[in-house]
Amino acid sequence: MRILGVDCGSRVTGYGLIDVQSSECDFVDCGPIRPPTAETLQGRLQFIHGALADVIRMLEPDVAAFESVFYAANAQTAIKLGHVRGVSIFTAADAGIPVFEYSALQVKSAVTGYGRADKAQVQQMVRSLLQLKEIPEPYDASDALAVAICHAQSYRYKQATAIQ
Repeated sequence: MRILGVDCGSRVTGYGLIDVQSSECDFVDCGPIRPPTAETLQGRLQFIHGALADVIRMLEPDVAAFESVFYAANAQTAIKLGHVRGVSIFTAADAGIPVFEYSALQVKSAVTGYGRADKAQVQQMVRSLLQLKEIPEPYDASDALAVAICHAQSYRYKQATAIQ
């Protein structure tokens, strides 16, 4: 199974892909989607949609996993993030890919064993779990890989506990 993890942001949206076979997670690709900073919100959303659609078309994931909305002190930031998440989830759904969502606590716990881990700890554990020579950067890409790893673990757990 190929899993696309997405870490949504209006300035940088990270994506990460892994292949899962039995208990192994293998790195496929990751990177940032960076809309032009001078672009309007509409332009940024169009850019994110197009770039994510290209990733999906080229790398053919079976499922997509997203971090669910977190608490934001700034309402404007939360609204922009909601727009990016909506466009990103729509892009995956429009491509016929099932979408799953996980809280930040679930993602951090799955990757580091500690739900309050910082970004550097998540980045280091992603590198270790995927046996990468270097730390995946930027944080948005490593966070997206962490979401994909979280889905892989959740999927394996559901498979292992399903009544046959």
